Amino acid sequence: MSNTLLTALALMLVIEGVLPFLVPSLWRETFRRLTEMSDGQIRFIGLTSMLAGLLLLYVARQ
Repeated sequence: MSNTLLTALALMLVIEGVLPFLVPSLWRETFRRLTEMSDGQIRFIGLTSMLAGLLLLYVARQ
């Protein structure tokens, strides 16, 4: 279990690092826009991301 969790965390970090590594200016602009959003909008993005992740987990486990 802990090996799977550690693997998932490592993969998440690799994926999240791709955009700032390849196009830092786009990443900076995206982050700037994110700071201008309301709390509700950020929560909606977080909820959507979590639901998409759960759906992917469900599909991957089938």
